[in-house]
Amino acid sequence: MTPAITPTVPERASTQGKKQHLLDLQEWSAEEVWALFETTDVMAQVMTRTIKKVPALQGFTVGTLFFENSTRTRLSFERAARAQSADVISFATGGSSMSKGESLKDTLRTIDALKADLYVVRHQAAGVPYQLTRWTDAAIVNAGDGRRAHPTQALLDTYTFRECSPGFDGFEGKKLTIVGDIAHSRVARSNLRLWTKLGAQVTLCGPSTLLPHELEQFPGVTRCFRLEEAVEGAHAVMALRLQLERMQKGLLPSLAEYQARYRLTPEVMALADAQALVMHPGPMNRDVEIDGELADSERSVVERQVANGVPVRMAVLYTLLVGRQ
Repeated sequence: MTPAITPTVPERASTQGKKQHLLDLQEWSAEEVWALFETTDVMAQVMTRTIKKVPALQGFTVGTLFFENSTRTRLSFERAARAQSADVISFATGGSSMSKGESLKDTLRTIDALKADLYVVRHQAAGVPYQLTRWTDAAIVNAGDGRRAHPTQALLDTYTFRECSPGFDGFEGKKLTIVGDIAHSRVARSNLRLWTKLGAQVTLCGPSTLLPHELEQFPGVTRCFRLEEAVEGAHAVMALRLQLERMQKGLLPSLAEYQARYRLTPEVMALADAQALVMHPGPMNRDVEIDGELADSERSVVERQVANGVPVRMAVLYTLLVGRQ
């Protein structure tokens, strides 16, 4: 039997204890992100064992508060908590008191009586995780708020690039291209913040109606309307799903035209760096935003992104909970 041991946080991660929440990546320095990646390396080792569990968070309780539907993110956080022996309580709005008219504040205070130490929160309205910090002493992790931010997705995306990019030597001089529905994507916003913070350049590509001009104000970020130009020389190319459920009519001439102009294909990727990675945060619509053959190719790290979500989120929970003691 593999012995259960508590992961040891590297010395470089000593500044992590200063963080109380993970609300947005603009509040975390590059040094703190690198320290988190070192902790993730330790957690990734745990997930390779026969018994994939350690007592690192034994005695802590993590609450998952999902006011918006989620599968991958919620399960990933719950797996990350249980892999460290934390207790988990889950909340979803369907059938809850909120459907009977209870306010967000009263709902949180009711759940807070169960004495959770950390809440993982997803909400359709931007800014809700910040609001919750005013109503509880527990740590808050933003699992996605509106179209504003999804910090742990960006962390697992950059960690995957660090892990899978051949001969990785840092983010300086690297180029990430994000293609698709940028306007409605919290994933795009968090990734552009993090990649540029770490020294990379980010190119955003898509139809003009889905490519907000204000995002170009961030240093290191450019917009491009031609896919071939945007992908040229890129070291990673990330396709995004068209969030049709959030769109108003008239943003796209037709789905067929979008596919013809912005779908990632092997031919398009031939313009990128020879070792460029293909990424997608999911859920993935094959042959709409990405060619099915490309999604299954050796260049694709889509499944690795999903797998890395667990150790990255383990590191986030460990950093915030153990760092607060």
